[in-house]
Amino acid sequence: MKFTTKCGDLLEALNTVKGAVPSKSTLPILECILFEQEDDALRLSATDLEISIVRKLPVQFETNGTAEGTAIAVPAKRLTDTLRALPDEMPIEFAADGDFEIRMDTDQGHYKMVGHDGEDYPELPDIDGKHEITTEGNLLRRAIDKTSFAVSKDALRPAMMGVYFQVGTDETRAVATDGHRLVKLVLPTLTAKEEISFIVPEKATKLAGRVVEDDEICTMAVDEGHVSFEFGNSRVLARLIDETYPNYQAVIPQENEKRLTINREDMLNAVKRVGLYSSSMTNQIRLQISSDSVKISAEDVERSSEAEEVVKCDYDADDMEIGFNSEYLTEVLSNVRSEEVVFQLSSPNRAGIVVPIDQEDDEEILMLIMPVMLKSYA
Repeated sequence: MKFTTKCGDLLEALNTVKGAVPSKSTLPILECILFEQEDDALRLSATDLEISIVRKLPVQFETNGTAEGTAIAVPAKRLTDTLRALPDEMPIEFAADGDFEIRMDTDQGHYKMVGHDGEDYPELPDIDGKHEITTEGNLLRRAIDKTSFAVSKDALRPAMMGVYFQVGTDETRAVATDGHRLVKLVLPTLTAKEEISFIVPEKATKLAGRVVEDDEICTMAVDEGHVSFEFGNSRVLARLIDETYPNYQAVIPQENEKRLTINREDMLNAVKRVGLYSSSMTNQIRLQISSDSVKISAEDVERSSEAEEVVKCDYDADDMEIGFNSEYLTEVLSNVRSEEVVFQLSSPNRAGIVVPIDQEDDEEILMLIMPVMLKSYA
């Protein structure tokens, strides 16, 4: 295999696929990126056996004594570190011989390393495309960005370690929860010919969100065990989480009649600042809500620190005191795009709902956050 391209172009393609390269593996070949010739393009592939990424890069191929299409697995870290240290516009000639010895030549010098036989690289899954959903890249990215933060990290609850997609004929729901907060995003413009539900691992959603461009058309293909996101010259494949997602609708309260309307940015900034003074163990902050203001306070007895701020609001019920984890509340407020938000509350020990006062035209979002039991300050 022998080809010529620009350092920057090759590095950009490598940066796309390296997200699937494990930092350490019992199989050394997984720490490589597979190079294959596919017509006039270089096909780069990487996998950790659960998630795979493929990227095609147009290059100028030549022959070098090996059969056309010979595959070679190239050490990912050394190659990307080398290209990162070279000028983006500099041409680079890549050559690999039959013994999988690699040589790269530029105007400034040459670099040699040894790869692995591409035939030994694990075969990527072949998705039969039983279900296909086509959507815009910006819609997919938004669905991922607004839900993935709430995915559980608890391996004892594997079903909650991914984003749950309920794709229907009239709308799609993307849901994520870790038991402390929940996000339900409804997308009326994302539909399929028949209903299908599946759970995508968090890592796969984040990699897909990182790769997709807003103006690209994305095709999601789903079969019994895998999902792929294909856009432009890139493709992300992942093994689905084979679990039953919990009945999230059952935990969304229907009778939260107390309404607190507040400026989102003012509330967010106050929670961030006051949260710095909360206990590092609990991150507990206290909201004392009255008709026209919310007093946000926190105290850390161990560090002899405390803070309090008052934010103007509009509240339509009796005064109330409720506690939240400041980090969870910060993430919820950070993922709403509206000048004002509405907190729908019931009692200090029941989940609160946060919704934007102005929903975007092509989505409807609801966020739930569980309260924490308040501890009296000493």
